[in-house]
Amino acid sequence: MAEESFDVVIIGSGPGGYVGAIRAGQLGLATALIEKDPYQGGTCLHRGCIPTKALLENATRYRDLLRADEFGLEVGEVEVDWERIQRRKQGVVDELSRGVSGLLRKHGVEVIEGWGRIEGPRAVGVYDGRHGEKERELSAETVVIATGSVPREIGSAPFDGERILSSDHVLELDRIPESLVVIGAGAVGVEFASIYRDFGSAVTIVEALPRLLPVEDGEVAEELAKAFGKKGIDVRTDTRLESAEPTGEGVAITLSGEGAGEIEAEVVLVAIGREPVSEGIGLESVRVEIEDGYVQVDEWCETGEPGVYAIGDVNPTPWLAHVASMEGVMVVERIAGEEVHPVPYDETPNCTYCDPEVASVGLTERRARERGYQVRTGTFPFLASGRAKIGGHTDGFVKIVAEDTYDEVLGVHIVGYKATELIAEAGAVLRLGGTVEELIHTIHAHPTLAESVHEAAHAVYGEALHYG
Repeated sequence: MAEESFDVVIIGSGPGGYVGAIRAGQLGLATALIEKDPYQGGTCLHRGCIPTKALLENATRYRDLLRADEFGLEVGEVEVDWERIQRRKQGVVDELSRGVSGLLRKHGVEVIEGWGRIEGPRAVGVYDGRHGEKERELSAETVVIATGSVPREIGSAPFDGERILSSDHVLELDRIPESLVVIGAGAVGVEFASIYRDFGSAVTIVEALPRLLPVEDGEVAEELAKAFGKKGIDVRTDTRLESAEPTGEGVAITLSGEGAGEIEAEVVLVAIGREPVSEGIGLESVRVEIEDGYVQVDEWCETGEPGVYAIGDVNPTPWLAHVASMEGVMVVERIAGEEVHPVPYDETPNCTYCDPEVASVGLTERRARERGYQVRTGTFPFLASGRAKIGGHTDGFVKIVAEDTYDEVLGVHIVGYKATELIAEAGAVLRLGGTVEELIHTIHAHPTLAESVHEAAHAVYGEALHYG
């Protein structure tokens, strides 16, 4: 079997792998991208970010139609055609997937379908499936591991794909279940709880920690729990799943802790996180350190084996598509000799697309105090925003966490309508080391939701103009 040579071989075509491959092509590097599936885009495009947000968009439109009379509109009875909703979701995914494939072709990336396995510091084999026959031998100056992650399973509720579901399974439901219990209140859990509650399911969400979205600011988590309660979602924090037993008609669930009890549901979604795909890809053939399944890397995403990198969910950096993409670009630019900087993980925006949305960047108030900062905070509620009132979306607020002595903005936390769009301004402020004063002196258009960021900056000094 003849060996084929490339500058870069990337294993996995998710938002880390395919973005890195495109950038490598732009820089003139001979690049091969190995993907086990017959399409590119990975979990984010096919089983995660995009299809989930497509369903959330449908839920948003449905909610707005049900409230049409508040805007003086009579629309009659609104019906849900779940089959058409699922078709639309798949259409969005398919169109974007074709776009990714086209971009890879445009930039000269050779896409190879198969299972990639490292066979030495500069060698990669391509196999027909994980346990199939070897089909090609590749050599490369640089190998990038971008194999991603899969839903994490727990022993008390193993996936069966029918009653006990992963986030992959729940995307393909052929119906809206009458009742759903969600185990885990991270971003995935709260998004699916929001979707199915909006479409009429009775939803219970169970979280072992004291609040929803444990990584977010405490006030934001409290506000989301309040909003979920208003929607009729049964929120049980400080509660653990003891068992989930499928029955003929659904699942019998036993809970312990604050929300202890026995409940039944048509289906259970286990959304307790994800685990890296680091087995079966030949890491034993190179000097790569693994901890809890994660490939250990330095600030440049390089492993203990020179020339072998790991990006995205397979390493222990934040499990976010935009982080994987930034890592992919950084790695290929570095090997191409470009001037690069490490990914600024402290400036990573977190976005959760439930209703209301949640978005944040930088330090929470608690984390800032733990790091020794003298902290000031300012909060402005959307209830006082003219634009939010016009749109009929007044839940939530903007909160700014600032350092007292030098006025630096340390974090911005938003819960409310379009929070995931509004957070971009905050990201730019943190990247530039901006201050509260600079935010105050930045003119924000009126009437906009973004004015609420401006008002929160004023509120840091107790000077909000439209609230207080």
